[in-house]
Amino acid sequence: MLTPSEKMSNVIPDYESLFKGYKDDDGIAWKILKSLYKTNKKQFWISVLLFLIKNSAAYLTPIILAAIIDIISAPEKNNFSMIYVYSAILLVVIVQNIFTHTLFINYKSKMLRNISAGLRNSLVKKLQQISITYHKELQSGKLQSKFLRDIECIEVFLERIMTSIIPVILSFIITLSIAIYKSPLVTACFAVIIPITIFLRKIFSKKIQSSNHELRKETESLSSDISEMIEMVPVTKAHGLEEDEISKLEEGIKSVRKVGYSVDMVNAWFGSVSWVVFQIMSAVCLIFTSTLAYNNIISVGSVVLFQSYFNTLLNNVQSILTIYPEFVKGTESIKSVSEIMISSRIENNEHKIKLKYLHGTVQFRNVSYKYPGTNINVIKNFSLDVEPGQCIAFVGASGSGKSTIMNMIIGFLRATNGVVAIDGKPIEYLDLPSYRHYVSVVPQNCILFSGTIKENILFGTHDISDEQLQKVIEQANITEFINELPLGLDTPVAEHGGNLSGGQKQRISIARALIRDPKIIILDEATSALDNISEYHVQKAMNELIKGRTTFIVAHRLSTIRDADKIVVLNHGEMTEFGTYDELMEKKGEFYELKKLSELGNELVQEGR
Repeated sequence: MLTPSEKMSNVIPDYESLFKGYKDDDGIAWKILKSLYKTNKKQFWISVLLFLIKNSAAYLTPIILAAIIDIISAPEKNNFSMIYVYSAILLVVIVQNIFTHTLFINYKSKMLRNISAGLRNSLVKKLQQISITYHKELQSGKLQSKFLRDIECIEVFLERIMTSIIPVILSFIITLSIAIYKSPLVTACFAVIIPITIFLRKIFSKKIQSSNHELRKETESLSSDISEMIEMVPVTKAHGLEEDEISKLEEGIKSVRKVGYSVDMVNAWFGSVSWVVFQIMSAVCLIFTSTLAYNNIISVGSVVLFQSYFNTLLNNVQSILTIYPEFVKGTESIKSVSEIMISSRIENNEHKIKLKYLHGTVQFRNVSYKYPGTNINVIKNFSLDVEPGQCIAFVGASGSGKSTIMNMIIGFLRATNGVVAIDGKPIEYLDLPSYRHYVSVVPQNCILFSGTIKENILFGTHDISDEQLQKVIEQANITEFINELPLGLDTPVAEHGGNLSGGQKQRISIARALIRDPKIIILDEATSALDNISEYHVQKAMNELIKGRTTFIVAHRLSTIRDADKIVVLNHGEMTEFGTYDELMEKKGEFYELKKLSELGNELVQEGR
């Protein structure tokens, strides 16, 4: 049993609200950063306090050292026993670091791990919300780069802020305050650091920002190309195009190498110039304070104190300048993640009707659709009334609009004109997740994940009994090959179902659809890529699937839709024919011609031409 604090620690924060209201502008990274720390301000300020305590030795040691040197340099004026007092204070200040440093890391680590987990969690949620059209525009490799590389860069960025920037700022304030108290004259020498720092940053910042932005884009592009290459390996090898694919990827790799080298060299020049300038300034400070001590304006111990503090200030500024490229990289990564998080292209289901039951009535009323950024309607004035339990087949050439209509039924696409109604309600008024609980899709390319066959069938379902599962297995006609597998239903599925045939994968997909007991079924060319034997088994499974359910079939092989209640013939987004199989064949119109072409194609395949 978890304690309340343990339960709280297992909760991953949701940072989606932090990105709301922002647009893609140059300041978004720092606005998001500010919001992230604001939501974790308690841990932040405790961490800051613990850092001050744990690092107190760095501030007190120069003071104690200066005091001891002054005692030694003028023993006749000072009490030697004070050396022991100062030494004891120094020992306590040093030893306490063991405890305070551990506490500091505890609070800092919890905060940073919480932030990175929250960002990943929020990105996952956002990816589930964005529209399918936006998903198709986003290449999977780029998404992986954002989720892995960019979140990791943000982690490093936040870590640097906590371990470098905040400490440097605090150290700068404390040491500068002590220096002013000891000698305003010497402190004036310190002030020279500020304009020099600004000058160095101004010289290099633009080049650092542009080179990191270019590197991020090139890395995303390469990640996308690699993801595509992995998907294409079977096609590449089948056509003997390995060398072509290698050459293509080599160009991307060379580009990343070139840009990465440019980033490294800019950072190198920036770091080395900064180091040389600050070392010269340290030497100047030493000469200045030594001259003051020689003329008895300050004590010998003060030379050590000011030199220590000046070097501390220089190191602090040097640290900021050295890691400045990492900050640029971090802000660029926040911008990258924000591209997804601030996107308004989402499925908005707030305050919409949540369905508790579905009859399966589907209506299209003068529906037209054109894809974003185009002026061409791919669906034109389409109207259709479908009653519960009816089976409607769609046929037509590639690009005729069949898949677009299926995507509108699922709710992936919204009609630009007209109305798509489900059980009499316009689909845009429905809470889509609740509606899709009653919809199952069997696509042409079956999608399986790396789990067992049983896990793939039960995907997204709960409280399914063994009897229900066994019934679905029989209905989906997969018993014959399941029994031949050593582990049966517990057989692991390779990536993308690589250890199963096309027919086997499709029947598992049909079993997945059946187990959900849907009211609406969409079969998107589910048998087009199968051989005759596999098609026979899948067709038997499909016949079980569509019984008593509203069914939409996108047909490639026209012989498979003979028993459909109605057939819709599409041509360039318009319904050109509508009727039963026999009615359309008797009419000898467009469907008749498509059927003849289909039969001719089958004959040529059988003859091996």
